[in-house]
Amino acid sequence: MAEDPAQRRAELTELANYHVDAQRRRGEEESAKARVLIERFVAQATEAGLPTEELTARPWSGRSRYRTGIRGWYLLRDRSVGVGTDGSYYVLLVPTVPFGRWRTVELAPTPPPLQVGKGARDGESAALDEVLATRLQWPAGGEG
Repeated sequence: MAEDPAQRRAELTELANYHVDAQRRRGEEESAKARVLIERFVAQATEAGLPTEELTARPWSGRSRYRTGIRGWYLLRDRSVGVGTDGSYYVLLVPTVPFGRWRTVELAPTPPPLQVGKGARDGESAALDEVLATRLQWPAGGEG
């Protein structure tokens, strides 16, 4: 490291940018692998005749559910994560929306992770492939 403060800041900035880029690349690689698993799940669920339903999102307040207009399958029993029929991955938690209970809220897909619930409390995360395999075994209607 340089002794000149301006050069030291420049070196630290470059190092930080390197780490940010490396993390972004790892995330993109992870999402690409997860997309393959999700595409396989959508094909298997469709082939098995697993019924779809409109996915609903829970506001941060947790007091109700909002319609999203997105058809697909919930992946977790608490209905916090879902996959659309087009293979898009959704985290179904949104900010509170005025009149959200009476309107359809807009929900953007998120890059899928290989570990669902990563960073959650112990026992609240699981490998995506296991979650998808378990979801295929749920009884009709998604409850069970």
